[in-house]
Amino acid sequence: MARPLIGRTIRRLRQERGLTQAALATKLGISASYLNLIEHDERPVTASLLIKLTRQLEVGLEALAGDEERTLAVGLREALTDPLLGGETVGEDALAAIAAHPAAARTILSLSRAWLAAREEGAGLALPSGRRIRLPQAETRALFHERANHFDALEQAAAAVRADMEGVEPGAGPGGQFEMTQAIAERLRHRHGLVVRVARMADTLRSYDPDARLLLLSDLLKRESRGFHMAFQLMLIEAHGVVDRLIAEVAPSSTEAASMIRIALLNYAAAALLMPYEAIHDAATALRYDVDQIAGRFDVSYEQAAQRLSTLQRPGQRGVPLFFLRMDAASNIIKAFAGAGYHFTQAGGSCPLWVANTAFSTPDRISVQVGRLADGASYLCFARVVVGSTTAWRQPPPVHVIAMGCEIEQASRIVYADGIDLAQAGTAIGLSCQLCDWMGCRSRALPPLHHRLSLDVNRRLSAPMVSFTTP
Repeated sequence: MARPLIGRTIRRLRQERGLTQAALATKLGISASYLNLIEHDERPVTASLLIKLTRQLEVGLEALAGDEERTLAVGLREALTDPLLGGETVGEDALAAIAAHPAAARTILSLSRAWLAAREEGAGLALPSGRRIRLPQAETRALFHERANHFDALEQAAAAVRADMEGVEPGAGPGGQFEMTQAIAERLRHRHGLVVRVARMADTLRSYDPDARLLLLSDLLKRESRGFHMAFQLMLIEAHGVVDRLIAEVAPSSTEAASMIRIALLNYAAAALLMPYEAIHDAATALRYDVDQIAGRFDVSYEQAAQRLSTLQRPGQRGVPLFFLRMDAASNIIKAFAGAGYHFTQAGGSCPLWVANTAFSTPDRISVQVGRLADGASYLCFARVVVGSTTAWRQPPPVHVIAMGCEIEQASRIVYADGIDLAQAGTAIGLSCQLCDWMGCRSRALPPLHHRLSLDVNRRLSAPMVSFTTP
């Protein structure tokens, strides 16, 4: 289990509701001094007190899991150990003290993001819109994290479209079996006057001409990818109102961020159309999250099925909380949803021992790992290589790893845990070398920034850069 942060979570929820320690303590039937100790994680929370807290703070038990506080702590540590800010040592006590004040911690993170954006712009990587506070990809990732990668409004919109296509009322469940790709093409043609054609196109996979009402799909796309692009186009037309409202609620900081968020939401809606919530939830339960079998059942790709499985967080009908990422061979994270309490660094880079990296050496199979972080958290992780389409002879196809995982307590619900002694198995991994506290790692590329190197010219150890002293 990860180090509990329930005290920080209680303090944040109390402050958000404008309650003093004395006021909440009175409601809970305990002393203010005892509540103070709880908020500093110096006293445990009993089961009966936990129930009282959910009632008084009007939250579910999952809200007390500390995911937001853990995300804040990881982001704060990453921000304060950025080597380009001078690499000054920040001890764990100082980090904990700052994290204990969420408003101050979030301010530091905002300044860190502004610094990152300015640094990217200074390097010539900015879009031509001028100054911005947050990078579009970071803003998009933050939105999906805040919503636990679940958007009920899009689920309902997709369910309504699918039900109408099947000739039943929304919510009545799926109708008879039919070929979804053909059904979507027919709906685009008959309801929207839009023709779909497969054609040879240079450097383009999908192109829509609104004047000609023509949707062109590359002949290099695999069949399931063509179906997804058509579903995207249909939801672009029929769910635009829902998407517009969601974007208005978010109020993106730039036009680039708004466009990226729009595309991400439409991708979500397309997946919800092809894999309805109830059906994918039931399949995941019955097949124990066997991604290959689920992809075959819904006639979608491995990546499409995997990403959809990470969205099953509807209240009252939740699936296993899963994180999801797509990463290239250089450890660049192309897409990520930090579910299951797992966190990804903003600056890129990851542990060379993590299965998301080692999977590149076994591209013909799904690789499985029990990963243990230095803070005590353990995850069942599984990863597989996927190869994209190439658009020209001699052009190498894009190769990525799709990695997923869940907290070890949920692992028995996943088929990939079968045959593994979950209590004994485990590989020590970190978020990145600079944020990793595991000592003696022979794969370490960089020392942890909050430790000082202790080097001896007359001595060479078997593991690189493992001679550390605590500041």
